[in-house]
Amino acid sequence: MTGTPPAPPRRAVLLGALAALTLPSSAGASPASAHPTLNALAARAATQPLTRIAFGSCADQTQPQPIWESVLADPPELFLFGGDNVYGDSPGPDLTELRAAYAQANAVEGLARLRAAVPVMAVWDDHDMGRNDGGASYPHRRAAQRLFAEHWALPPDDPRWAREGVYTARVFGPPGRRVQVVMLDTRSFRSPLRKTDSRGAPGRERYLPDDDPAKTMLGPAQWAWLEEQFRQPAELRLLLSSIQILAEGHGWERWGNLPRERQRLLDLIGRTNGVVLLSGDRHFGALYRETDGHPYPLTELTSSGINRVTSAKRGEAGPNRLGDRWIGANVGRITIDWAAESVALAVADVQGVERRTTRLSLSDLRAG
Repeated sequence: MTGTPPAPPRRAVLLGALAALTLPSSAGASPASAHPTLNALAARAATQPLTRIAFGSCADQTQPQPIWESVLADPPELFLFGGDNVYGDSPGPDLTELRAAYAQANAVEGLARLRAAVPVMAVWDDHDMGRNDGGASYPHRRAAQRLFAEHWALPPDDPRWAREGVYTARVFGPPGRRVQVVMLDTRSFRSPLRKTDSRGAPGRERYLPDDDPAKTMLGPAQWAWLEEQFRQPAELRLLLSSIQILAEGHGWERWGNLPRERQRLLDLIGRTNGVVLLSGDRHFGALYRETDGHPYPLTELTSSGINRVTSAKRGEAGPNRLGDRWIGANVGRITIDWAAESVALAVADVQGVERRTTRLSLSDLRAG
């Protein structure tokens, strides 16, 4: 399928106009019509900076999602959906499975309550683009992008209606206490990966590193966009990639599959103050850190498994992982203490208990 995604439908334009004027009054309203606008959050954050952000990924719409109870018990000011927000792999151009997945997701009570109470930002991964481990070769991704835009009730002026790719960014907060959220699209432009020569073997499960300089993770337009975003002033930057960036020791999808692209990203981060990494995809929660060769310590919080959790019995090598993985339903938490100039990262379980934690000083996140 070629050409640019079509303009937002009349219904989306009307919903966007209404959302700009009103906030929801009922948690039982449909997610599209009841979602609080990010504009409202941005207006509040102009004088009251963000302090509590949550994120998650891998939500199977066919199974219970009890974790929303603990999230809503102490609601964050912003929730980030990091991909695999539904499972709708669709081989045909009509995207029947993906359409059904979104319809089922809209019927999940806890998710509807979250979207009625908390502003959200979203990006996709493979299963909500439409193909397991899919990339730029998936022929129906632009039609899937239209469904993505409709499901997340993007306002009519959102560029994701008109251009390829669901990447997005936003800055919240007053000068001196600004949080920039940057969400990457690691699917729409990604080149084919090099398949393993030993399927299932530890560290070589599905893919091997490919040093081909012609291959890309983000594509030229998104790379240029990301560099421009990192020139925006902010004290803390949350860079969300649907797949892991720092993690080593496994052969599943990760930035390490394309090491030249990974190094390009790390070099860009190294020139940019205040970057903390977020990721999903893996069906567990974990923390990672790299210090060698970087201007400041790079830390990644992986939160994956809103209700999809790995069943793998064996452990996984993690040379730069902080402790063990948390195997269980989870969401990630980012808590900012502006007075102390620190940020806490945590993996929280279905009861809201923090199972993996670390704390960073904003003063240490300096490129030079």
